[in-house]
Amino acid sequence: MKDGTEPTYSEAAARLDGILEKIERGDVDIDELSQLVAEAADLVTLLRKKITAAEMQIKTITERLEREEIPPEGKQPEEEVPF
Repeated sequence: MKDGTEPTYSEAAARLDGILEKIERGDVDIDELSQLVAEAADLVTLLRKKITAAEMQIKTITERLEREEIPPEGKQPEEEVPF
C-alpha cells in the first residue's frame, strides 16, 4: 500500500480484481498496461505468500490439536469412579 503497510489478503485480492477488470474493459493505454501488469504480478506473489502462511498456521494448529487428543465433538472424557 502507499503508506508502507502490506495490504490484507482481501485488499490485495480486491485490487487485483480491479486491475483485471480495467484491463478486460480495454481502459488502459500501453504505458499504463505494463505498469498494471507489473502490479498484478506483485499482488499475485503477495496473495500466494499469504495463502502459504495461512496453510502453515492451520497445519500447526491441527497437529497441536491432534497431540492434545481432544475428544470428538459432543463426547466428554470418561471420568474415573473413585472406588
